[in-house]
Amino acid sequence: MMSHLIPNLSREKIKQMLKYIGVKRIDDLFKDIPEEIRFKGKLRISGPFSEQDIAKRFSERLSHVIDPSKILCFRGGGVWPHYVPSVIDHIISRSELYTSYTPYQPEVSQGVLQALFEYQSLICELTGMDVANASMYDWATALAEACRMAIRVTRRDKIVIPSIIAPHRERVLRTYLEGLEIEIVKVNLNKNGTVDISKLSENVDSKTAAVYVESPTYMGVIEQNLDEIGEIAHKNGALFIVGVEPLSLAIFKPPGDYGADIVVGEGQPLGLGMNFGGSLLGIFACRFDRKLLYQMPGRIIGLTTEQDSARRAFCMVLQAREQHIRRERATSNICTNVALNAIKAAIYLSLLGRNGLRNVAKKIYANTHYAYRKLLELPFTESLFKDAVYFKEFPIMFKEVDIEEMNRVLYDDFNIIGGINLGRFFEDMANVALFCVTEIHSKRDIDYLAKAILEACEK
Repeated sequence: MMSHLIPNLSREKIKQMLKYIGVKRIDDLFKDIPEEIRFKGKLRISGPFSEQDIAKRFSERLSHVIDPSKILCFRGGGVWPHYVPSVIDHIISRSELYTSYTPYQPEVSQGVLQALFEYQSLICELTGMDVANASMYDWATALAEACRMAIRVTRRDKIVIPSIIAPHRERVLRTYLEGLEIEIVKVNLNKNGTVDISKLSENVDSKTAAVYVESPTYMGVIEQNLDEIGEIAHKNGALFIVGVEPLSLAIFKPPGDYGADIVVGEGQPLGLGMNFGGSLLGIFACRFDRKLLYQMPGRIIGLTTEQDSARRAFCMVLQAREQHIRRERATSNICTNVALNAIKAAIYLSLLGRNGLRNVAKKIYANTHYAYRKLLELPFTESLFKDAVYFKEFPIMFKEVDIEEMNRVLYDDFNIIGGINLGRFFEDMANVALFCVTEIHSKRDIDYLAKAILEACEK
């Protein structure tokens, strides 16, 4: 007898299925799509092809794609060029780990659950927070979920953010909050790129659900007044949300030490590679408070004991918050998340350890300021934020230079991916480029960048 699980496309079977779901024709399934935009022709798809032919076709199609390993990349903005130890891919490719499926059955998923538990523990240690979830999709979704969480906890309808954050991060945040009628207020920056405390005080009030700041910022600036910002938020009954770059926490004060309620960030620097822009890893942690914990989005892995013995066991805890139980009343609708990437990050953090992370962060910090000083030596450059402390990224103002043309020449003639043209996103930064340097860059690479920019702009 044929199994019902095996696809059977006979007309009789199709009629039975249509009858069962209450429609007469297959077209009825698409009635919500307007007739005028439906494709009614035949798709012109060539093939079939052999594996060898397919490999050749893809190789030809992808021949123009930039490979950062074969070119000097000085561009970040959300996905950064970092070194990924080869052992990470070796470990993560084990069959016990290489799945994106959520481990709903703890009795058969102890290895994956323990790996995620270790990830959460490492994130808590890194951020100085008490609780971390098993991952969000990326920094942008983590920020959006953190703001929604603050809105639920405080029952307020206003979010205060810096005037400059990553454009894609702001767009995702506005998309998440659009249907909730939430007011988003932007606070201007000082001349050194940090939040203007007086302006912040004016905009935070009894309607504010959360104050969000970043350190380092989208411009790479280390925020100098984090304790004071936290005090302003808490004095008005708002939650204090901080966005972080995880490697920076190896040398800078963690958010838990200056009163952050929620910490979000991007885990891509922790051994994930650039991967054509994704998938990424959203970091999400908070202090221990039952009001916060019960409103926290995403999976949380906990440690308990077996029912019939004292042996330890890992399981998903507080599942009543989640969409597979609460449906539309869930704290979020994140499902399988990016557990595999979280395990990658756990492997990376474990391999490097405390001293290894600190060494990587120190090298990034040193490279950042060396590159910053080197580019300011050029005759047509200026500092955007004077007296700022930078980590990994920094903006440079160019006088009478077409940044797009400069980047084209850098790539075509010098095999360099130049900085981000900020004029694409910010009207008042038409002549500003955002550069990124990490542990993969040497002083020789940075010197070559400065020389290449000089020659490119003189052409």
